[in-house]
Amino acid sequence: MTPTELSMDVSTPAKRTVLISGASISGPALAYWLHRSGCAVTVVEKAGALRDGGYPIDVRGTAIEVVRRMGILPQLREAHIDSRRCTFLNADGSEVASLSPSAVAGGVEGQDLEVRRGDLAAILHALVRDDVDFLFGDSIDTLDQSGEGVDVTFRSGRRRTFDLVVGADGMHSATRQSLFGAEEQFHRYLGYCFAIFTMPNTFGLSHEVMMWNTPGKAAALYAVGDDDELHAFLTFHQPEPPFHALRRPEAQRDLVATVFAGAGWEIPGMVNAMRDAEDLFFDTAGQIRMPHWSSGRVALVGDAAYAPSFLTGQGSSLALAGAYMLAHALATNPGHTAAFAAYERDVREFVAMNQALVDNGAATLFPTTARALEQRNTMLRDLVTLPSAPARPAHSALTLPEAPPAQDYDRRSVPPSGAAWARPVR
Repeated sequence: MTPTELSMDVSTPAKRTVLISGASISGPALAYWLHRSGCAVTVVEKAGALRDGGYPIDVRGTAIEVVRRMGILPQLREAHIDSRRCTFLNADGSEVASLSPSAVAGGVEGQDLEVRRGDLAAILHALVRDDVDFLFGDSIDTLDQSGEGVDVTFRSGRRRTFDLVVGADGMHSATRQSLFGAEEQFHRYLGYCFAIFTMPNTFGLSHEVMMWNTPGKAAALYAVGDDDELHAFLTFHQPEPPFHALRRPEAQRDLVATVFAGAGWEIPGMVNAMRDAEDLFFDTAGQIRMPHWSSGRVALVGDAAYAPSFLTGQGSSLALAGAYMLAHALATNPGHTAAFAAYERDVREFVAMNQALVDNGAATLFPTTARALEQRNTMLRDLVTLPSAPARPAHSALTLPEAPPAQDYDRRSVPPSGAAWARPVR
């Protein structure tokens, strides 16, 4: 090697290579911050392409600061759904109360955001697609940490070695299962099942939600704009999880139809629409609670590590904040072991506070007894005169550290396995 070549080799060491499994919310967000810190990032996603549309999700509290620092807050404000009314109905369809969504959910009026999940995913993907390698239509088959890095075999048959691997692949994470074992040991069932699907907007709804309740059952029609399509929700209390239905779509449809048989209002039409829906998503409301979020060179982020459940409305916000904190820990600690420990130490209390927003069978919007339903309805009537409910402290309980300066790296460097943390070109 010539002196010139040696000088170039010293000044431009290879980047740390990171594989992220999952391209929904936490995956692309983590990819952004890792690339900014100088990592060579690859994202693998089992779906063949980004999923567009999708049900509405919230971005609140600490997560607002994360997206502001990413520079995408203006785009998210533009994509904000801006629901104007939430109407609650009795079993016969008569009105209980009609009020602003912020009066129900609690939040900061004019700051908190609600966007389609697909819109947030698309904005995050657009932010990083030119700097990050995306492998769509593939997934991790095996992980081997016996060497200096993580040897990964993909379902497609390709093989690569990375310095680190992060599972950002959701509540039913395959990465978590391969690393820590079956989901059952970490899953905390919250006593509810839900079905989500789209159906025609034959009700003339616009920028609003209509929610129907009887004890232990709820249905909602959600119009995110003036579209001719609605998001429909059917939710019900189930003391034990219906394992027989979780992997069988027809069993799911039969279970929901049986639970809502004989119900009034628009429920029969919703059940019929569910039967025909091609985009039905059925699951249980649950949380992921783990003693550790990493093992060796592999870590978990977002729902894969600490899903709070849709009942809290904090899944996407925890995913965004967790991605920021994991990337920050990797950028400011000397090695991955210390970084993963710092990540857990700094985020765990924030996660616990948000997971505590709901308890088993005790979701405020989905009462399971007649008495609890009447108490909730009384609360809703009292809220009609208020512009918004108090913001929940858990939403903003995490104060973000300052992001390390963005690094300027030589993009020509080729990252071998086991590469050390890169240094900027001087």
